Amino acid sequence: MSNPPAAPGDVVDFLRSYPPFDALEVGEVERVAASTEIEFFLAGSTIFSQAAGPVEHLRVVRTGAIEIVLAGSVLDQLGPGELFGQASMLSGLPPGFTARAQEDTLCYRIPEEVARAALVRPESVGFVARSLLEVNAKAPAALGLRQPAPDPTSRPVAALIRNPPLLCAPTTTVRDAAAKMTAASVNSIVIELGDSLGILTDRDLRSRVVADGVPYDAPVSLVMSAPAYTVEPDRLGGDVLLEMLDRGVRHFPVIDAVRQVIGVVEAVDLLAVEALSSFYLRRAIARADSVADLARTAQGLRPAVIALHEARLAASSVAALYSVVLDALTRRLVELAIASAGAPPAEFSWLALGSQARREATPGSDADSAIVWYGDADEQAVRTYLHALARNVAAGLEECGIKADSHGATASDVLFVRSLESWRRLAYSWIERPTAQQVLILVSVLVDSRPVWGIHSGSPISDTFRAARARPELLRLLARFALSHRPPTGFLRGLVVEHDGEHRGQLDLKHGGLLPVVDLARWAGMAAGVTSASTPERLRAAAAAGTLPAGDVRTLEDAFELFTELRMEHQVEQLRGGLEPDDHVSPDDLSTLTRTYLKEAFRAVASVQRRIAAELTLGVR
Repeated sequence: MSNPPAAPGDVVDFLRSYPPFDALEVGEVERVAASTEIEFFLAGSTIFSQAAGPVEHLRVVRTGAIEIVLAGSVLDQLGPGELFGQASMLSGLPPGFTARAQEDTLCYRIPEEVARAALVRPESVGFVARSLLEVNAKAPAALGLRQPAPDPTSRPVAALIRNPPLLCAPTTTVRDAAAKMTAASVNSIVIELGDSLGILTDRDLRSRVVADGVPYDAPVSLVMSAPAYTVEPDRLGGDVLLEMLDRGVRHFPVIDAVRQVIGVVEAVDLLAVEALSSFYLRRAIARADSVADLARTAQGLRPAVIALHEARLAASSVAALYSVVLDALTRRLVELAIASAGAPPAEFSWLALGSQARREATPGSDADSAIVWYGDADEQAVRTYLHALARNVAAGLEECGIKADSHGATASDVLFVRSLESWRRLAYSWIERPTAQQVLILVSVLVDSRPVWGIHSGSPISDTFRAARARPELLRLLARFALSHRPPTGFLRGLVVEHDGEHRGQLDLKHGGLLPVVDLARWAGMAAGVTSASTPERLRAAAAAGTLPAGDVRTLEDAFELFTELRMEHQVEQLRGGLEPDDHVSPDDLSTLTRTYLKEAFRAVASVQRRIAAELTLGVR
């Protein structure tokens, strides 16, 4: 039996009383109403189930109530005017929950094509995204955060790109740009500006061209948004969605490790990305009014890591989410420090270094940082202000349970607070004269740098080291430095372990496992022209550029994944036991199969190291 059509006038009046339809033009709502059908469900009826295929309609509750159920637990109750099914409909994925009528309920059913056109409107996207986050916020409490995380929780944005990038020059006319967008069936075009990018969207064409009467033969540079905020391909979709909401932006160009545009990710691509604990922590962090508030909020970070691990998220994804929250904590602490100290005397960026910069931090990681400031203000005044600010931020992180780097690579050391020109001079001097061991250590630290607050146009310090690609002597020394991290001597059941000291008989997963891979990836990435990037992305770039053979890259990727999983498993177990997380594992605590895998991974990485060392000895590199 077919569903009867609804009376368009009544539907229009009803929908315009509720978001997101209240923000749409009358004509748009009328188009929705014209195709709307009525559905009636008896109390207890299932409308769609968690295991069903993708939802093909958007539904709006007219009267009655709907329960959103996951694994037998009621996550939410929806009343008149509320939408459901949009995440599955937009993503083409199963719904991830069951919807059933709590009482006799009347719904408006809107076909996918019509609903999608309304929901992807700029006026609707923010509401739809926030509604998804609010529903998902109830899932952890209902499930005890122990259920498997539904796909695509941790999908990288590269996997969400639907079309190849559409590019043009800033001199391209608005007419030609619009024609290119129409021909490619996309709603944005990226403008190449040399060191940065601009973007022109359908919304820009309406608001900046048609509404303002800009001639169609004007250059796109007159109406584009620039500089466009960009994201890396391995950023998690949910994190990028929140960035969009924070910035009021609906399109982000996605750039790879060599700064090439590989596509554009849109808010609509991210609407179905499920939210987990990091989102709620970030929102609480943004609302914190004091360091004490932040410290209370940060108490949820370690339980969130445990929950994400128990939800069977990949360790690399847990590390990425953990790094996202560290970024948020740092940003809020910088904001609070500025509010206390007054406006800074110069623009500056707070840079994350090390594992946080690579988005590979774990609960046992230190917080490495630096500051770069811009302009020609009085250097002494700027450094004094920023050094004091950095000490306050470091103290705040300590209060939040995030320890500073034990080797002093933090912005609270005045040596790590410099102007852009000073950093560049220092970097170029190291590139030209890479002789001292300390220089190689500092290069390795600063290549892993990423802005988390302030000016976000690239990674100003690490970008300077792209010049190292033309300096074979520096690359040779960095290769030798990368080979210096080897497992400690001594054996227990075929595994390399510490043979003396506090951790005698234990395996150091960081220095014996991860660092050799991280260092090799950094060196090979720099040889390929890649600086700031994650370890897997550097390895992929090295394979593409031929600086490492594809077989070696696969070996290092597999080893990195295994070491990361074991490290996260070990630290989560320590957190469960109320211990401070570290990287030292007893082989007795590992299964026979895990010990075998680990032994083979060490042998494989050592084999790659030996081959590179032989090439260096023969002068091949």
